Amino acid sequence: MDKYYYLVSQLPFLTFDRELPINREQFLSEAEKWLSASEMKILLKADMNDFSYESTGSNIVKEYKDFEKHLRGELAKWRKARKNKSEYKLPVDMAGIDKGTPLDIERKLLFSRWAWIENKEEGHYFDLDFLLMYFIKLQILERLFTFDVQKGKERFMLLCESALKDIKPVSRTESFSTINHEQ
Repeated sequence: MDKYYYLVSQLPFLTFDRELPINREQFLSEAEKWLSASEMKILLKADMNDFSYESTGSNIVKEYKDFEKHLRGELAKWRKARKNKSEYKLPVDMAGIDKGTPLDIERKLLFSRWAWIENKEEGHYFDLDFLLMYFIKLQILERLFTFDVQKGKERFMLLCESALKDIKPVSRTESFSTINHEQ
């Protein structure tokens, strides 16, 4: 138990929307000094992008994966309804997520994950669950700060140009002859 006190007391405070004070490698390197091999194995299973339901050795990681599955399920239902031009009301805890640019929506989704973790942190100050939640929050911040509007625009334009190159221009006479032959 004492090892958790030493490790946690060394960790910088994480705040949503603020630059990373520590990166994933630094965190894992420090954790490795204090945690046993079995605890490190559990910690490494707290991967925000791992959706498998293999045993993680932690209830908090299982709960997070359940939350993530619920979040993604609701988004899938909302997107399907939007595609079919029908109405779908997102749950209250996801209100407002569907408004804004794709970047705004992604930021809101990341904040939703962050808020879920903060609600679960109560009562966990110097234990393995705290470290698991800290690690997931660190991953959320990493994802948040990988977004670069300029790079995103450049990538979008590159994809558009690539798509346009694949489209064969059709002359007006070709399009009329195609229509007449199909009839």
